Amino acid sequence: MEFFKIHRDIPFMRHALVFNVVSFVTFLAAVFFLFSRGLHLSVEFTGGTLMEVSYSQPADLNTIRTSVAALGINDVQVQNFGTAQDVLIRMPVQKGSSSGAQSEKVLATLKAADASANLRRTEFVGPQVGDELATDGLKALASVVVGIMLYLAIRFEWKFAVAAIIANLHDVIIILGFFAFFQWEFSLPVLAAVLAVLGYSVNESVVIFDRIRENFRRYRKMNTMQIIDSAITSTISRTIITHGSTQLMVLSMLVFGGATLHYFALALTIGILFGIYSSVFVAAAIAMWLGIQREDLVKGTVKKDGDPADPNAGATV
Repeated sequence: MEFFKIHRDIPFMRHALVFNVVSFVTFLAAVFFLFSRGLHLSVEFTGGTLMEVSYSQPADLNTIRTSVAALGINDVQVQNFGTAQDVLIRMPVQKGSSSGAQSEKVLATLKAADASANLRRTEFVGPQVGDELATDGLKALASVVVGIMLYLAIRFEWKFAVAAIIANLHDVIIILGFFAFFQWEFSLPVLAAVLAVLGYSVNESVVIFDRIRENFRRYRKMNTMQIIDSAITSTISRTIITHGSTQLMVLSMLVFGGATLHYFALALTIGILFGIYSSVFVAAAIAMWLGIQREDLVKGTVKKDGDPADPNAGATV
């Protein structure tokens, strides 16, 4: 399915060096902010108080956030839990206040706003649990990276695997750089979004790599740069359809999903936009710089009569 067809290949790789320099500078800026400012970690990673409160009618999450914030408790996470009447509240640890005293103060404030507020349970999430979650998150990220690299190395060639991993890590670091620069809250849903972006970005790279391999088999007179330009140009329509529809869905979550889905959708939005960019100007370009060539992908192939690029096509032997 195509919205349009471009009849002349766009010379993307002619400007690959410029875009790679831009990517490198952006990557360094993201790394700088990660080390200088660090991530603003949520309660899941730092520890804090968790409360489950039920109401006799659907709870107004915005009113609950405002009430808790009025107590001087910042970075509160409020979301529905199971039903519209049940609410889960996560709060960071406050200096000079125990978890029990903090939950009692919050419950009193909620009851003042709505007498039907009823505390079902309260828990304290210690920093040890947060450290374990952070460690497990890093293990999950490393497992995804290794799995993607092995898959691409088996399906294509090690140069494509290296190029795709660099491009994917480029996307991840830039997402984290945005969260560090603006000090947006980094929570478990955001970590899930980052892992989703890894898979989403590599999918676009695989589509382009597959077309590059196909073009190497079809067009024997083209050089590597022309092969890559042709592959990217021929997949533009598919890219617009796929990423456009996905981005619309993510933007709807960003606009209408409320505070619970805000940072999750924001991470996906940034990741999808940079995923398109990195698949074209990072992954494909790095594969070109690594010296990908026809012999790497079509070893042992024999020219057949009728090859559109074969000068002897149709000749009688």
